[in-house]
Amino acid sequence: MNRLVRLCLLAFVVAVAFPSGALAASRMYIGFFDDAAFRWRPDRLENLDRARDAHATLIHAAIKWNLVAPTRPQNAANPFDPAYNLADIDDLVRQAQTRGMEPMLQIWGTPKWAGPALNRPPRRLSDLTNFARALASRYSGRYPGFPFVRFYGVWNEPNLNQFLAPQFDAKGRPVAPKTYAKLFAAAYAGIKAGNKQALVGLGETSARGRDRRVKGQQDTESPGRFLQRVAKAAPKLKFDAVAHHPYPTDPKQRPNQVVRWPNVALTTIPQLERSLNTWFHRRSTPIWITEYGHMTKPEYPTGVDYQTQSAYLDRAVKIAGSYPYVSMFIWFVLHDDQGDPWKSGLISEDGTLKPAFFTFADLVVNYDVRNTVVTVPAGKANPVVRISALEIAARNPAGATIGVDERVITGDSLVANPKPVTTLGLDGWLTVPVMFTPQKGKTYYIEVTANAFNGDKVSRILTLVAR
Repeated sequence: MNRLVRLCLLAFVVAVAFPSGALAASRMYIGFFDDAAFRWRPDRLENLDRARDAHATLIHAAIKWNLVAPTRPQNAANPFDPAYNLADIDDLVRQAQTRGMEPMLQIWGTPKWAGPALNRPPRRLSDLTNFARALASRYSGRYPGFPFVRFYGVWNEPNLNQFLAPQFDAKGRPVAPKTYAKLFAAAYAGIKAGNKQALVGLGETSARGRDRRVKGQQDTESPGRFLQRVAKAAPKLKFDAVAHHPYPTDPKQRPNQVVRWPNVALTTIPQLERSLNTWFHRRSTPIWITEYGHMTKPEYPTGVDYQTQSAYLDRAVKIAGSYPYVSMFIWFVLHDDQGDPWKSGLISEDGTLKPAFFTFADLVVNYDVRNTVVTVPAGKANPVVRISALEIAARNPAGATIGVDERVITGDSLVANPKPVTTLGLDGWLTVPVMFTPQKGKTYYIEVTANAFNGDKVSRILTLVAR
């Protein structure tokens, strides 16, 4: 029995035998952002298998609008306009689904036909809206063979000039936040028009910036100031979460590095949360950490050694998991690549698994959103839960009949063993009742096995807390 299989079995035993530990961990989507490994390398399928073996639940990918649509589409809102080059994304989304992982797609990069440069906004924001609509519609689950995509980001690190220009006007006044607010609103409208269930993250901001022009260096704004100015420009802007890249100032810095606000590292996330709620007049703002990593030496001379990377990964995930509003953590990257100077992979160039790979696999199973924790009203019969069944959705259409076997356990007692029947949702999840009545103050563990008629099945462990 290999180590990864043993880890899965151990996680199952721990979840049932030690309920206090299971309840202590937050649930987050945790995964990787690595386009080279998952889309372009000849061993991309093996890399996706490695991500699955490491218990990843999310694969983040960049959608460069300029490459997907190098020429103007005839009907830009049509998800299958022949101008769109999305074959590699189609394959990635399908491959992720078969492995039980949700995709996240980040839109950025203006085509030449739409605007003056890659890092500048399109002349007509409606062009971006139409592209975003086509993309979200293509992956709305409505078209057989094109799986559902739940998560989207809009532009990469828009507080840096290399991705969004200009940052300042001729007098040195910040202009990028207002530009980005318009960009985001245009993309958000398109995504929601294509798929109302999609969730769209604002920002994907870089960890730091100078907030002033410095001769000889690119213009940058700190994430705190940038997002504050976005809110000032568009106080009623709609978004589902704020996405951020809280890298340390260099690879050797610890995950609990303290930085000066308005820069935002992992330790500054609580201040970001409070500020976002104030600026946008929200009670709570979900935060997605969509890039984070530590580079290793000798691949990167000023990086950390392998054991330190492993320890830092462990600490970073635990810091993120301690914040109840952080619902996503993405490590950049999975696999070091000879053509890329960035060396934070958990797999070396020659395919050797670094110690951090096993730390990742050991750790993230405790945060698996597919084994969710649900608080339900005590005394109310048949609480309804949602179950991820992406692996079933890979070979069964939306609406397919799915049988569910539920074993409800509290302590050492089997409370109920209902077997409801449900249908597969467009998003690859199941909505099912747990057919019993939870009692106040009790915690229940539900072993769920979902079965399709073709023999496909998935197993999950849910936790119900009755209050």
